[in-house]
Order: sequence, then C-alpha cells, then structure tokens
Amino acid sequence: MADITITDTVDITDVVCPVTFVKAKVALEELDDGDILAVRMNDGEPVQNVPRSIKEEGHKILKLDDNGDGTYTLIVRKVGD
Repeated sequence: MADITITDTVDITDVVCPVTFVKAKVALEELDDGDILAVRMNDGEPVQNVPRSIKEEGHKILKLDDNGDGTYTLIVRKVGD
C-alpha cells in the first residue's frame, strides 16, 4: 500500500462519539470520489465505531494503523455518493 497518496487529513482525537463519525463524514463529503482521507482518532470507542460507520456509508477502508501513542490512523478511499 505504499502507493497511497493522502488527499486530506482530519484529526478527531479532541471529540467524542458520535461527533467523531460526524467530523469524519463531513471531511469525506468535501473530497472527490477516489480521494484518500486519513482520520486520526483515539483508541477505544472511535476505533470500534468510526471504521464501521464509514464502511456502512459505502466508503472503502484501506487500512488502520496503530500510531503507538493511544491513537490510530484510519485510511479511507471515498466512494461515489
């Protein structure tokens, strides 16, 4: 996956569920189809809920990386509305 080019990044470590998903969704809505969003989030509820909710919206989860500091980075490809 070294060929992934991140289009935009959103940091949702300062908010709690369900606002975490809302902020990620808004960031995705601002991108074009095929663009890649990196979402930085805290461990726990966001890691459990945000990827699932994004997938339910029809977008493609490319990977979820453990940053080693209590946060994760979710890489998402926007799929057409």
